[in-house]
Amino acid sequence: MASTANVIKHAEKQCAARGSKLTEKRSHVLKGLLHAKKALSAYELIDYCREKFDQQLPAMSVYRILEFLESENLVHRLELAKKYVACSHIACDHTHETPQFLICNNCHTVEEISISNSIIHSLRSTVSKAGFHLASPQLEFECYCGVCGPKTEKNAK
Repeated sequence: MASTANVIKHAEKQCAARGSKLTEKRSHVLKGLLHAKKALSAYELIDYCREKFDQQLPAMSVYRILEFLESENLVHRLELAKKYVACSHIACDHTHETPQFLICNNCHTVEEISISNSIIHSLRSTVSKAGFHLASPQLEFECYCGVCGPKTEKNAK
């Protein structure tokens, strides 16, 4: 796994290649998501920036920053949790399949996985045959991580 500094450098290059800029505030929010072990809300990111960088960001600014980071494919918005995670492929230089997310119901850890683009194409086709249009190919699976799973399974019995 790449260091945070290397990921930020790669993100800066990615933004520059698209004609945009990873400003200091955008970088701080992205660092918060990179350091987190779980998805974070805008308000959790406000707290992170205040604690780590002594910077008070208004909620609207953080939402705009998150929107920018999402448009640059640096972060993903999780619809189930209404929170954000850093893309696990920021520092990669090759194309990836469609990202999907495993979200632990207990500790809220998030793992990004990929599903074959051919499966997403098949899903789109099936949805279309049903008379619908797929708004987003992003899937979020409610799960239990390896740490929480065994404890949860024991408690469920």
